[in-house]
Amino acid sequence: MAGWFQRLLRRPKQSSGSAESSLSTTTQHPPSPAASSSSSSSSSSCCSSVGADINGPSSARWAKSYDACICHSEGDLELAEELVTYLESRPEGFRCFLQPRDTVPGMAIVTELCDAVRSSHCWVMLITPSFLRDPWCKYQMHQALAEAPAANGRTIPVVKDVEREDYPKELRSLYYIRAALKERTFHQIGDTVRRYLQELCRSSTSGTD
Repeated sequence: MAGWFQRLLRRPKQSSGSAESSLSTTTQHPPSPAASSSSSSSSSSCCSSVGADINGPSSARWAKSYDACICHSEGDLELAEELVTYLESRPEGFRCFLQPRDTVPGMAIVTELCDAVRSSHCWVMLITPSFLRDPWCKYQMHQALAEAPAANGRTIPVVKDVEREDYPKELRSLYYIRAALKERTFHQIGDTVRRYLQELCRSSTSGTD
């Protein structure tokens, strides 16, 4: 599937009004030049070389414990578990933080949530009605935004069964994924994480040149 992201961290300017109105659509923002379809040979070459950078021993990816922290409500645990299974089984072998599985017994929940945010490159937020009712989900959302404000591709909202007027105002300047078919949604999330890590590796490499 062709990607849907603009080149990460280079989102074209748009008014807050247009960002809010886009919540009623299924496709969010046009695909980036890097993510758009190209010849199969050049695409294969690009993915191969960049993928090697992501997985290499000196990759900036290994600076953090997790590639993606999955922020979800208790009511969406099954969906979160399916997403983690998908991400961890991809060729990139994404390292995911899933609270019920990866927390330390006896640790304070505030400490857990803060550590998970700081130890992850990306934060996938399953924005559902249950998420909006859960104060700990909102807390983790604010921690992520404080860690990297307006970082498209790093904060990844996934919207499911939420009306436009209920969507968190704090996230309206960011690209998001509208949950549709599960396979398609998971694929978009995985591609978004991969592209962020690719950009991270490119930035890290150029910074050391």
